Amino acid sequence: MLLRLSRSRLVKRTVYTTFSLGAAYLADAELNASAVTRNLRTLWTCALISADYKLNFTPEHADRIPAIHQRVADRMYDLFTSNGGLYIKIGQAIGANAALMPAPFQQKFARLFDDAPQIPYPTIARVFQREFNKSPQELFAYFDEKAVASASVAQVHKARTWDGDWVAVKVQKPDVGRQTSYDLMAFRAVMWAFEKWVFDLPVYFAVDFISTHLRAELDFIAEASNAQRTASLVASEPRLAGKVYIPKVYPEYSTERVLTAEWIDGVRLSDREALGRVVGEKLPEKGGGMFAEHDEKKNGIPESMYHVNLKGGMRAIMYTMVELFSAQMFDWGFVHCDPHPGNIIIRARPGSSPSSKSSSKPVLRDPQLVLLDHGLYVTIRPTVKRQYASLWRALLVSDWDTIRNVTESWGVGEAGLFASAVLMRPVKIGRANGSSSRAEKANGNPGKELNAYEQSVRMKERLKRFLVDTDKMPKELIFLGRNMRIVQGNNQSLGSPVNRIKITAYWASRSLVTTHERSSYAWWTRLDARELWRDVLFRTAMFSLDIVFWVSKIRQRVRALLGLTNGGFEDELERSVRGFARSTFGVEVGPGAFEG
Repeated sequence: MLLRLSRSRLVKRTVYTTFSLGAAYLADAELNASAVTRNLRTLWTCALISADYKLNFTPEHADRIPAIHQRVADRMYDLFTSNGGLYIKIGQAIGANAALMPAPFQQKFARLFDDAPQIPYPTIARVFQREFNKSPQELFAYFDEKAVASASVAQVHKARTWDGDWVAVKVQKPDVGRQTSYDLMAFRAVMWAFEKWVFDLPVYFAVDFISTHLRAELDFIAEASNAQRTASLVASEPRLAGKVYIPKVYPEYSTERVLTAEWIDGVRLSDREALGRVVGEKLPEKGGGMFAEHDEKKNGIPESMYHVNLKGGMRAIMYTMVELFSAQMFDWGFVHCDPHPGNIIIRARPGSSPSSKSSSKPVLRDPQLVLLDHGLYVTIRPTVKRQYASLWRALLVSDWDTIRNVTESWGVGEAGLFASAVLMRPVKIGRANGSSSRAEKANGNPGKELNAYEQSVRMKERLKRFLVDTDKMPKELIFLGRNMRIVQGNNQSLGSPVNRIKITAYWASRSLVTTHERSSYAWWTRLDARELWRDVLFRTAMFSLDIVFWVSKIRQRVRALLGLTNGGFEDELERSVRGFARSTFGVEVGPGAFEG
């Protein structure tokens, strides 16, 4: 009898518990957009990761460490993709610095793309009703209920205004706003735990800066302002005006959660096949960089470009791109931090005169680069901007004193490692008072083959010496590095048509020569004589970099003629950096680790 009663109570408790958990789950999904469930999933995953490393990461089990890295990489990837939303953005921020992480992390983060299923049209209609007190059909003359693109945070619909303008309408997914505070709180807690308890590495210092910019990315009014400011800056720069275009924003159709901008027809940089046809060039069969690990997004060639060939080929496109982001870094101090191939459209420049009158031949037109998605920008402080430009120039002319002065003022203890990260090529700083020899002794024998445990310990110690004083480090560098890596990947993907390092360095040096404050005086009154002399020396030194680049181009063309694997200048730099990582850290860096 007692046993039967006990079983009855157990059944009742099980039913009540199951019912309560189900009700809590449904309430969380309905009221909090599953924020509590997502956070519990995050905390559980991070607890598993922490326990795995604490228990199994030991010298005695060095042979098991690759398997630990694989398990952890799989768990993190599953967490980011399961939670979606802002977790994808956080994962991409981590992935931008995955080059020196173990191989499983490099491979997993290379596949972390910002694609997501689109939400149904009734949900979109409710967003419009809340933001405008109108339905999409009332606000626009035409509104396509099916999204043309969908990402983790928003999706884009094509529409036509009552004035007849075709527009792209970016609508934020409703759940994202409710999840943001919870997601960033979990991000903060996890980074604190990883720094203080799990890895003993300085990672928490960047949390506030990253969180602020990720939160700002969800404010479409701020995004509209970024786009308008960039359009104004481009128009004021003679070297970019006409070559770069920022789509017009429609403020009357925009709110914090809905952004309406001019619709642009063109070829996305991610569609290599279509891009090769409109420039009349054959691209490398296997692109490195941004296309190394995944299929290209193909939107094809729009009807308006069926009979158009763009002048200058890939070189003209990449030259403009590198100049644009160099101007943002060194002149304007206002940098777009997400220039991946899907955010860049190439089209024929409107109004450019055709070079062929024959209807049987393709018409030659000047190319124009259209930059999309202006949500993630970073503003560089004037002092940091000048230091960054000085660092770039110093790296190219081997000015070791300037390199050390800048890196020390930023709290960086490993100038050579930092310089290699900036240039995306190996840099070995010259000795000063025996500092290099001390570093070499600290690193042990670089030629010695290390096991997995020794690799990880060496990397950890080197990174701790690298981040000496995180309070001094300009947080802007986090997103500047992301921009540089993505631009490098774009150039690599297109066969390295331009010498990216040279173009960037020239802009850095020019920005030091000329002050950019508004002035009514003639241009020569704004020159700095001392910096002008340094610029002359810099240009002389750049001749050697030109020789290296053109030797690489000749080698690339010869290999193409022989039917051999065709790698460009960026591919050679990547191989050099991988060798540098192997000798410095004992770490094998995968071929897709520098995709950005």
